[in-house]
This record gives sequence, structure tokens and C-alpha cells, in this order.
Amino acid sequence: MFMFCFNPFTTTMFMFLFLFTLIKTLKVTTSTVISPTTFSFISFSPESCNNGELLCMGSATSGNGYVSLTPEPEEEQSIVNSGSSNIDNKVGRVLYPHPVHVWPAIITTTFTLRITPFAKNSTSSGDGMALVFAQDNRPSPNDSYGSYLGMFDRSTQGGNFQQIGVELDTFMNEFDPDGNHIGIVTTSITNPVAFHSLNNTEVDLKSGRDIEVKVDYNGWTKMISISIGYSNSQLKSVLNHSINLPDIIPSSVYVGFTASTGKTLPETHQILNWFFTSVPLPVLSIKHSSIGKFKIIMMIVIPILVLFTLLSVSREAWKRRYEKGDRKEDIESLSRTGVDAPKMFGYKELSKATCKFSKENIVGRGGFGSVYKGFMLENGKTIAVKKISATSKQGEREFLAEICTIDRLRHKNLVQLQGWCNEGKNLLLVYDYMQNGSLDQFIGKDILDWQTRHKILTGLASGLLYLHEECGNPVVHRDVKPNNVMLDSNYNAHLGDFGLARLLNNEDSVTTNLAGTPGYLAPEIGFTGKATPESDVYSFGMVILEVICGKRSKRVMEDNSLVDYVWNLHTQNQIIECVDEQLKNCFDVEEAKRCLMVGLACLHPDSLFRPKMRKVVHIFLNPNEPLMELPEMRPAGVYVSFSCTSMTDFRSRTELQLQSSTTSMENISDTSFCLNSSSE
Repeated sequence: MFMFCFNPFTTTMFMFLFLFTLIKTLKVTTSTVISPTTFSFISFSPESCNNGELLCMGSATSGNGYVSLTPEPEEEQSIVNSGSSNIDNKVGRVLYPHPVHVWPAIITTTFTLRITPFAKNSTSSGDGMALVFAQDNRPSPNDSYGSYLGMFDRSTQGGNFQQIGVELDTFMNEFDPDGNHIGIVTTSITNPVAFHSLNNTEVDLKSGRDIEVKVDYNGWTKMISISIGYSNSQLKSVLNHSINLPDIIPSSVYVGFTASTGKTLPETHQILNWFFTSVPLPVLSIKHSSIGKFKIIMMIVIPILVLFTLLSVSREAWKRRYEKGDRKEDIESLSRTGVDAPKMFGYKELSKATCKFSKENIVGRGGFGSVYKGFMLENGKTIAVKKISATSKQGEREFLAEICTIDRLRHKNLVQLQGWCNEGKNLLLVYDYMQNGSLDQFIGKDILDWQTRHKILTGLASGLLYLHEECGNPVVHRDVKPNNVMLDSNYNAHLGDFGLARLLNNEDSVTTNLAGTPGYLAPEIGFTGKATPESDVYSFGMVILEVICGKRSKRVMEDNSLVDYVWNLHTQNQIIECVDEQLKNCFDVEEAKRCLMVGLACLHPDSLFRPKMRKVVHIFLNPNEPLMELPEMRPAGVYVSFSCTSMTDFRSRTELQLQSSTTSMENISDTSFCLNSSSE
């Protein structure tokens, strides 16, 4: 009888052989992965179509900072004479001259367009343009003018030409929903796979204004997302559709734009800038495709069978290891790699995710560095990477403070820290990516309705309540302001930037150098240097006023500040008049009034009269919760409570009211003495 005896050495050898085989197998499947592709055109010159930067075909030309896909009016008279043959039935196509890798990959492209009818205020010009991913770099098909947008003609309609396009249609044909919509087109212009009207977004494609379009494709989820908005305004997500690129186009394609005019009133189609990034993914990301299914299944199943075999024969060895007292080490290892635990990232890993920290991936800038958007290849997750400036000592201190503070915090209204990197001089923080950016971008704009504003304030209050009362040792954020409130895809609030935050460690306050943002700092901090939960409440009160009034604050002590404005209306019993006019009276009057009253209460100059965040949350969630009392007029003083210590260790608690209208020189001297004695 043949007997094979497994011992720890044999098991180790089998595991080594298994890993070697698996690595060789994966190497074969990943050896053809292409490097990320990134290119950008900030503007276009007359040489762009002639020096190899672009392939310009048909009526496409470049110059004056933009690419013109269809002809422009030569003179004013041509605006009236729209029937001339030099502008009717024109087609232009512009392609990047090199093929780009589009699957498996994560793709992001952003461009700015301008579509202008020849005739002013025309509502019937056409026909539109499209972003295209085409199988080759040939010109647009013959007779692809008019409604075909330079993508198809009658001979290619139906799938003879492999391509996918994002159409921006400006003319209503019999098969179109309207003359102002976007769509995703694959084989037929008359039957798009998805479309969406832009009439409810207040974006008019043929307005003659600069319009920014952003198209994302996630190779893991097979989801294409399209966002649009006027330049220098917030982009709005308008179309999301599941589509599998391997079933439609080759893995390498030519990307660019097409446009056409028909026999209607013509229009110009211009591209002002263009940014493109493609990050290749592992071949396993195409598992839902009909391509390579058998190979992928065998790749996965065979190593798993081998692994289970090895695990079954080595079970006793692992059991003996646990009996020798190694449980503690294993538990610690598992806790460090838990699902929600922040992890240590490598610099190369984050550099690859952000395309080597390219400027096209910058989504924000701060006092101590920049924030980049990144894509993690192993899981397809979008992240935000904060890169601390290597020359900033303060930034280094905030880096350490943020890790020590937010590492242990878990709440739905706080920005989640995913991990960090501190290789050499590189200090990086990794967070969940927030699709809608920071709250300050929306103040003074009509994008947020009342329900969304109330939801944002309620979420922010809930996050502060967690920091102050529910997370163990209380945390004072010290820099609550709209710039540090991030909004996810559903406009839920997430408080971030904990670089200035401090743990209270069972004390009432923490004494630090003066830190925070003028306009949001509680007045007593300038005298005591002590940050407290009440000083966070004060900052939150300022955010309430900004969000509801649609105005940015000035410094509190300045004339005509936002706080003065709201207090004056409250004194006149007309506080509801300060609600943002851009809401056009579409808001809950009683709810808005209660929120404004809470804001003024949070801004009380005496910290003892400010509400706790638990009270604020109850008021926001329950319309029957009693409000705190407010004086009829704005309190005129600054109230400071602190201890004065003498050389005999005599301690007394003194409350000082500093009022410009009543403070005498004697009182000022007493105040100075108390401040000096407390600092010795």
C-alpha cells in the first residue's frame, strides 16, 4: 500500500508550488495590460489640425483657441442667407491621432463645447454633435449629415461600423424626444440605447454659452455616467446607463468628436478644451463579457481546487499552531486588516491611481496641499487623495492629527478615512470620493432645493453630535465651515478635514494656538485660545445662515455682516425675509423659520447660551420640539469665562462681559491682568 505523509515542510513546499503556478498564470493574463493613457488640450491653435496633434476631417478646422467641427458664418449676411450650399449638409470629424485602450479600463473624459445658431434666438437650428469611440480613424461615412451627426449614414446604420457615441442633439426629428437632449448611441441613431432630455436641467445646448460635459465609464461596474453644466458651475449627473463595451467596440479605439448640419438653419459646433484619461484594469474585470469566459473560469476554478486540497491536508498543522498560543498574533493581524480599518497605502499604488498625480485629476486645493481623484484598480473604487506639501511643517502636523483623530471615528456624516501613506517625504491621506464636492460651491446658487438644504444641515448636525457626545472621548473639530462639508452623489453631508481637530480627553476644552477660519471662529477663542464643543456650535450656526440665506458670511464684527442682517430681520419680526431668493418661495416657511432661529441661537456671543448639538438635531428632526429662547435684539457683548491663578494657587472663576459701549479703562486693565496671570 502506498502512503504519502504530509508534514509542515511538505505543506510549505506545496503552498510554494501553488503560489508559483498562480503567479505565472496571472502574469500571462496581465502581461498585455497597457499603461494609462492621459492627454489634454487646454485650447487649440491653427496648427492643431496640421501638426499631428489631431486628425481633422471633413469640415473640421482649428484656430482662435477652439476646434470648429462645422463651418462658421463668413460674414453677417450669411446669418440671414441660411440656404447657401457652403453651410448646408456639412460633416466634420476630429480624432485623437493614436488609438486608446478603453476596455478593460476606467475612463474619464471632460470637454467644453459651444453650439451657436447662425440666426440669433433660433429654436430650429441643427443638428448637433457627438463624442465618439470608433473602430478606426476613417472619416465620417458618406451622407452622414443632418440627423446622423457624422456617425452613420444609411449604409452603416444597423451595426456595420463598430462605435459608440454620446450624442448632444439640438434638432427634434420624428424619432427624437425633443431638440435638447443627450443620448448613448451604438448601432442606430434612431434607436439610442439611452437618452435624457436636458430641458429640466436648465442647460440649453444651443444657447451659445460654454458647456462642460463629463463622461465616465467604470470597467468594473460596466456603468457609463454623463454629467453636464455651464462652465464655472456645478456639473449635474443627467444619465447613467449600464453598458458592456467589449460587446460593442474593440479594446483599442480612436476617440474624438463629430458634428453635422442639415437643411435647417445651421449652427456652429466648437470644442474649446478636452481632457482624457484611461486607466487599464485587470483582465478579470471583463468577467461579465462573453469574451474569454471559459479562460477566466478555468483560471479561477483550478487554483481554487488546488488551494482547497492543500488546506484540507494541512488542517491539522494549522490546528497545532493555534494550540501553541498563536491566537493572539492572528487576532491582532485580522484587526489590522478589517473591512473598515484604514490601511497603509504604497506611494506607487496611489500614484498609479491618480495617473501620477496629474493636474487633470485635481479636484481641490487647500492651504497645505492638493486633493486628487483616483481609481483603485483592484476594486474599481473611486477615492480622493490628499497630498500634503512636502515643505509644510504645519501640514505635517495636521497629517498626524488627522490620522490620530479620524482613524477611530465612524459615522455616516463624517468623511471616511480609507488610509494613508508616509513614504519618505510623501504624506498622503486617502478618503472616500465625494461626487458633488464641497458645500461652499453651492451657496448662492439655485441648484439646492429646500429639502436638500435641510437634509444637509440635519446631517451636519448629526455628525457634530457624534463628535461631541457619542464617540467616546469628545472631539472638537475647530474648523466647521462649508468648505469642509463634502456632499456625496445624493447630497448627504459628510464633515471632513480633521487636521485641526483635537481630543478633549475628559476635559471641557483644549488650549491651542489660534486656529480656524475668520468669520466662523467663536468670539471667545480670541481671548482664551480654548476650543470647546460650544465653539463648534458657533461655527455651525454660521453655516446655517449661509445655507438658508444663500450668502457667504463676512467677519462677524464687520458692518453689514450676515449675522447683523439676520438679527435685524429677527428684531423686525421678519426673519423669513432673509431666506435665499433663488428658492423662489418654494420652501417650508415654518421649517425655515425654526432653522434660522437655531442658527441665531448657535451664534450667541455667550457660549453658555448656545444649544447643545443634541438639542439642534431634535429640532431639525421633530417639528414639535420646543425652540430655545432668543432675545429680541442681538446681544452686544463678548462673554469670556476662564480661570485666573495667583502665586498662592488661589483659583477663582470669573465671567467677564466686554462691551464697547460700557467698558471703562479700569475694566480693561483688570481684564489684561487676568489674561496675563492665567498664562504664567
